[in-house]
Amino acid sequence: MQTFLCATCGTQFPPSATPPAACPICVDERQYVATGGQRWTTPAALHRTHMNAWRRHEPDLFGIGTTPGFAIAQRALLIRAPGGNILWDCISVLDDATIELVKAMGGIRAIAISHPHYYSAMVDWAHAFGAEIWLHEGDREHVMRPDPAIRYWSGATHALAPGITLINAPGHFDGGTMLHWERDGGALLSGDIIQVVPDRRYVSFMRSYPNLIPLPARTVRAIAAAVEPFAFTRIYGAWWDRVIDHDAKPRLAQSVARYLKWIAD
Repeated sequence: MQTFLCATCGTQFPPSATPPAACPICVDERQYVATGGQRWTTPAALHRTHMNAWRRHEPDLFGIGTTPGFAIAQRALLIRAPGGNILWDCISVLDDATIELVKAMGGIRAIAISHPHYYSAMVDWAHAFGAEIWLHEGDREHVMRPDPAIRYWSGATHALAPGITLINAPGHFDGGTMLHWERDGGALLSGDIIQVVPDRRYVSFMRSYPNLIPLPARTVRAIAAAVEPFAFTRIYGAWWDRVIDHDAKPRLAQSVARYLKWIAD
């Protein structure tokens, strides 16, 4: 019995003797089945060829990402917080070195994830550190490996810890979530919900990034409205270099205006 991982999106499935017939996350219009068909791997196989790298983005905020890149190749973010550390988004590789380093930093109290493309090996991470996983109930149907560690929240916001708030912004997914951190003017950890683009002066919005399916104007306005009450100077996207490190809130407003201009009739 093994917990198979989809090689295209990194999602982990419950223990089984053989791989699932298909990955529902990849069959969905927001993702894709790779050329050549569905492919699977296992944690043991992945650990033989991949490892995790770290980066300190700012005090008490660390990136953790797999090298060479695997599946969607996002990196997670670890927030060191007084009441217990929080992992934002997740990755598929959890090796012994990562476990040792995270435990040396105080472990993980809670895991919060922006959307199903980054659920990856969230259950393995939760079990390794005795953490709870917080997911918006809008994406419950996309959980491929149910587990008692998963907690579902509902509504527009959820206070995860003092100064740390989860924000629901439907669009990319119904349960699309961002994390606001009240630190040094505020930081918004956005995953793919608000996508920091390579320009890094702007962000953008899509229902599907690989399949180039846009979002309607009303949805983009609603995403912007969801974060408007929060102060932030930085936006951290889902990859190492997708960071706006200053003036993030006005740049978001400029990005919304630009998007609405080009999506209009």
